[in-house]
Amino acid sequence: MKRKTIDIITLGCSKNLVDSEQLMRQLEEVGYSVTHDTENPQGEIAVINTCGFIGDAKEESINMILEFAERKEEGDLKKLFVMGCLSERYLKELAVEIPQVDKFYGKFNWKELLQDLGKVYHDELYIERTLTTPQHYAYLKISEGCDRKCSYCAIPIITGHHISKPMEEILDEVRYLVSQGVKEFQVIAQELTYYGIDRYKKQMLPELIERISDIPGVEWIRLHYAYPAHFPTDLFRVMRERDNVCKYMDIALQHISDNMLRLMRRQVSKEDTYQLIEQFRKEVPGIHLRTTLMVGHPGETEEDFEDLKEFVRKVRFDRMGAFAYSEEEGTYAAETYEDSIPQEVKQARLDELMDIQQGISAELSAEKIGKQMKVIIDRLEGDYYIGRTEFDSPEVDPEVLIDRSERELKIGQFYQVEVVNADDFDLYAKIINDYE
Repeated sequence: MKRKTIDIITLGCSKNLVDSEQLMRQLEEVGYSVTHDTENPQGEIAVINTCGFIGDAKEESINMILEFAERKEEGDLKKLFVMGCLSERYLKELAVEIPQVDKFYGKFNWKELLQDLGKVYHDELYIERTLTTPQHYAYLKISEGCDRKCSYCAIPIITGHHISKPMEEILDEVRYLVSQGVKEFQVIAQELTYYGIDRYKKQMLPELIERISDIPGVEWIRLHYAYPAHFPTDLFRVMRERDNVCKYMDIALQHISDNMLRLMRRQVSKEDTYQLIEQFRKEVPGIHLRTTLMVGHPGETEEDFEDLKEFVRKVRFDRMGAFAYSEEEGTYAAETYEDSIPQEVKQARLDELMDIQQGISAELSAEKIGKQMKVIIDRLEGDYYIGRTEFDSPEVDPEVLIDRSERELKIGQFYQVEVVNADDFDLYAKIINDYE
């Protein structure tokens, strides 16, 4: 147990990771040594940043808290603090159930943690973070909360209304991160397309992305978590015209059946969805679409599921994830619908959908053989350098593997490669030349 050392453990999404990175910078400023290593905690203090999105995430968070509570009881830890989404939602209950935790904080009041350690929050560091990602990329959170009313989602209950960060503050943060060596920005929010409506009374995502792309040193900008209803179509122009805006869009569609879209309260129709995808591919040639789909939501019939399978086969998403519905207390679905679809049916539908996508992914990967692509190198792992194209986001998308015996490469540098082989998800490539 190292004195003046704090372990930060982050669970859940990249939005949580940004909060942890901000906290780490503040803790370092007031004299602590901070680690971000769940596997090998060493500090006398631990802070767990929890997720409370769905059942599995809650369970993981609870288990992690209990694991560290046990370490505290055994004398391997002096203080244990918990923050984040699970803590925001169940703060009172958790405090009673797990008294070993010194204090629970919500998602937004973690600054109090510094006060409880006898330290002060440094306002002047508000755009600074200690990156836990490789130095060449960072997540850029542009808003908090969500004003959508999707039936199944507990996020608005946890995080409250959508709040856009001021544009100038975001741009200052980008400039700061560029000065720290960041070249690639994963722009994230619970709902990107709503950006600006609360603060500027109109959708401002296209202007924000355009202004970020103007900042010298910004090489790649990638967009995550868009919503299909009322999509800001001027973004197509920005993506088409700006070379450093990746031709990549992460847009969660959830379903295609009109019956399900209505029950899910998604504010779009089947026809709207097909038209939006067609518009993406027409307006932004070469775009790669990532989506997330849900099976087993209350009311999903076999006909609805067949419709969803046909959708996946027809659209041929470049990247696709899926999950089975899990009832979340307090949501519209939990209070209005009966969760009547058996778990084994949900799982079977999920497996079938992902099997279809695996075949599509293999075919789309094979089509890239022989093509030249720009990649950024993330790391060296075993016999391969691991890189990504502009169509691949870290940790969730395919990677490009380059044999390390070919030549020495620099982490965080761009290279031109030729794809020589492919499997279901990843590509294998050889170096053609360096990018200046």
